[in-house]
Parts: sequence; structure tokens; C-alpha cells
Amino acid sequence: MRHALITAGSKGLGRKVTEELLNRGYSTTITYRSDEKAVEALKEKYAYAEDRLQFIQADVTKREDLYRVTEETMKRFGRIDFLINNAGPYVFERKRLVDYEEAEWHNIVDGNLNAVFYLLKQIVPIMRRQGFGRIVNYGFQGADSAPGWIYRSAFAAAKVGLVSLTKTIAYEEAEYGITSNMVCPGDIVGVMKEASISEARMQPDFRTPIGRSGTGEDIAKAILFLCDENSDMITGTCIEVTGGIDVIHRHR
Repeated sequence: MRHALITAGSKGLGRKVTEELLNRGYSTTITYRSDEKAVEALKEKYAYAEDRLQFIQADVTKREDLYRVTEETMKRFGRIDFLINNAGPYVFERKRLVDYEEAEWHNIVDGNLNAVFYLLKQIVPIMRRQGFGRIVNYGFQGADSAPGWIYRSAFAAAKVGLVSLTKTIAYEEAEYGITSNMVCPGDIVGVMKEASISEARMQPDFRTPIGRSGTGEDIAKAILFLCDENSDMITGTCIEVTGGIDVIHRHR
């Protein structure tokens, strides 16, 4: 049985990915930072799959927590086939670079870029031994072209750095049966993060060229496609799941 490790997979965009993994029969380890209610809701919903499900409380900005997550996952399941780096700390306040506190900057870079480095250091050797691995990181629309994003300097810098890391790992690890890709969500906000595609189609959104909002299910389906055993020809890519909307320019 394939095993998936997803960071921050108990709510938001990560929840739909977790649900899709479980619905397809995979065993899954989910990290969460503090929201016990979200964890309990998932435990209740998937009580029938408790033998395939593990929750680990962890802060992705802390290296020791990430090492512990890998150790506990391997101790229980003995393998990690999919690494889905869903967690991504974010500063919602719009502010210029010079107005960031150093702690804010480090928190964003640690959570969005350094966390992936620490997990890869632990998990790539595991995937090499398995002769199989799927790594999926998260970006934002346009990240592949390294755009500036006004008032979002820390997040944008970390994610653009992650684009390069995603591609580098794809090249370095291809010979071991490991792929590395990025999904770039569009403007998916609020309740739509945990909504289904069918729910979105009942609520027209004319800001988006396709006429509806993106959802967590859209992201989940893209990720599960990348994790498929027969998706090995797709590696080193950034897949935009946006419905055609340009979130960068619209938010200026």
C-alpha cells in the first residue's frame, strides 16, 4: 500500500487532498499545528480507515519537528511514497518588505522553503531505496516565471526559491524513480478551500474565466494525478490550477 505524508493536511486546501488520498485507499500521515477540532472531525469521518490514518502535531518551521514526523511515519508505516508539502505560513497583512519584522521573514521562509529542504533530506533517501517517490510542492500562479508580488515579498521569495528546488530535485532524483512537481493554486479563499467542484459550480464566479471558483478538490485531483504511478513522465513542472485568473496582477 502506498503511503502519503502531507503537511497541514487537516484543514484548508490540505483537507481535500487528505480525503482524496484516503478515498483512493492510500494510507496517510497528516501533520497539523494546533487545530484539534479539525483533526477530530477527520478522525470521526474516517473512523473506518483508522488503520490507514495517522496524525502528528508538528510545526513545519521547526527542523526537529520535521525529523520527528519522518521518524514516526516510518516507524508505523515503514515507507513514504508521496510527500505533499501543503503547509505554507503566510502573512495576511499587506506590507512592504522594509516593514517586515525579521521574525516574520524567517517564519515565512522557514515554513515555505526550509521545511521542504529538511523533509527532502530525510525522505529522498527513503524514496531512493523504494525505487519510487512522488514529491509535490505548492506555489502560486506565475511562480515559475519569478514575478514580483507587491506586499507579499517574503512569501513570493520563498515560493519562487521552491520552484528552483522543485526542478533541481526532479533532475537529480529522476534515475531513482522519483518525480518532483509543483501545483500553483489560483484565488481559492475561505470556504472554497474545503469545497467540492460540484459545490463551486452552483455558485458562479465571474471573476474567473471558467465561471466558477477554484476549490480544494481541484487541487486534490491535480496532486493525485501527479502521484499516479503512470505519471512519471511529468516531473520538474509547475502546474497552474487557476481557472485562468491572474491572482498576482489582480491583487496589486
